[in-house]
Order: sequence, then C-alpha cells, then structure tokens
Amino acid sequence: MMLDSNQFIGIIPARYASSRFPGKPLVEIGGKLMIERVYEQASKAIENVYVATDDARIFEAVERFGGKVIMTSDLHKSGTDRCYEAVSKLKENFEVVINIQGDEPFIHPSQIEELMRCFTDENVHIATLVKQITANEGVEFLQNPNHPKVVLNNKSEAMYFSRSVVPFVRGEQMNEWTEKHPFYKHIGMYAYRTKVLKEITQLEQSPLEIAESLEQLRWLENGYNIKVGFTDRETIGIDTPEDLERVKKLIID
Repeated sequence: MMLDSNQFIGIIPARYASSRFPGKPLVEIGGKLMIERVYEQASKAIENVYVATDDARIFEAVERFGGKVIMTSDLHKSGTDRCYEAVSKLKENFEVVINIQGDEPFIHPSQIEELMRCFTDENVHIATLVKQITANEGVEFLQNPNHPKVVLNNKSEAMYFSRSVVPFVRGEQMNEWTEKHPFYKHIGMYAYRTKVLKEITQLEQSPLEIAESLEQLRWLENGYNIKVGFTDRETIGIDTPEDLERVKKLIID
C-alpha cells in the first residue's frame, strides 16, 4: 500500500566546507543559488522539504528564499548522519526520510516520486535508484570507478554495489557486455524508513564499505534490504568549479 505523501520528508544535507568546492551550495546558477534550485525541484515532488546545514551562511540564505532549514552539527561524516539529526529535531513523525543531494540542481521530481513508490512494500528498509547503462555510453563509461554499478536480484533489490564492472560476462568482448546482460549505474539518492535511518547511523564501518568506499555496503553487510527504483534520467552533480561552468551552459531561464 502506498504511503500518504505527508508521511515522507525530504532532507537536503548542505555543507559549506567542501574540500573541492568550498561554499558550493551558495553558488549562483542562472540567477538562483544552487541550494535554492535543489529545494525548488524537490518541492515539486514532496510537500515536506528541509535543508540541513552546519553553516549560518547557508541557513540564512535558505530562510531568505523562503525555504525550511535546520541547523545541524559540523561533526557529521556523512549526509546520512546529518539527515537523521535533522529529522530527529522535528516535532512531526515521518515514516520515510528521503536524502536529496544538495549539489544536483536539476534533480527531477519523477526520481523522488520513484523512490517514494518503493515503499508500497512495508518490508522495504531503504530505497535507491539506478539507471541502465547502454552500449552507446561505451566501455570507458562502464569501467569508470566514479560510476558505481549495482547487481540486482529478481525482486529489484540490490545484491551488491561496486566501483568495478559487475557482473563479469564470461566469453564475451567487453564492448558487447551491455548487449548481453543489463548493467546498472547507481544514482546516489536514498530513502530510509525513519527507524532504519536511526539504526544505520549507529553502525560501524564495514569491511566491504572500506574496500569499495561505498557507504551503502555497510547497510547490506548488516542485513538491511535496499529496494531499487529505475530512472531513465541522468543526474548532474556539481563537485568542482569546472563542473559548475559546464552546468551554467545548460541554463535556459
């Protein structure tokens, strides 16, 4: 059964002190702050949206454009931890928390809606998104360690995430692999049942997580299921000033 929309909350973690791009949430893209664009896009899919930040400049900027914002600790090591602190400070009770990347100003509402649909099954702990990798994207894209791959079971649950190319298609040339077997790129959005979010923030780093540098492997190693939704839309993240310049060329308005 589909949960009512007011049982979901979207949290946008936003740090100022990024090592590769300090102040990233406050850069302007087409006359709007990046965090403002993320907030507006998320609000098209979900009524309850908050920015969770550790910086007064971001806090004040969100208030100026009329957004809802929560101040959180500057000691968090991940957006997952920041999301839990934020939702735990709210007086309302939400069944599911959606962690929305603060550096993807063109996130599409349909992607958030797809995550929400994953929770029609009451047994789902966590949900995320994947996009199928096509032959047109080429071997270099498939091999890129910055594009984690996901192996799924027949219930559309994640079995494993890897920066390597998985699975290995034996007896075939790699440039034909995507035609012989479906490969999926992980889209780094997550939604968690609130009680599960609390539990996973208390877990120690796991061996597979350390090996691959992928936080979600900690959850799988500890027995949590991760339901997978499908999208055909690419995400556009901004990690560096160079990324920002490329993205500015996409702005029409």
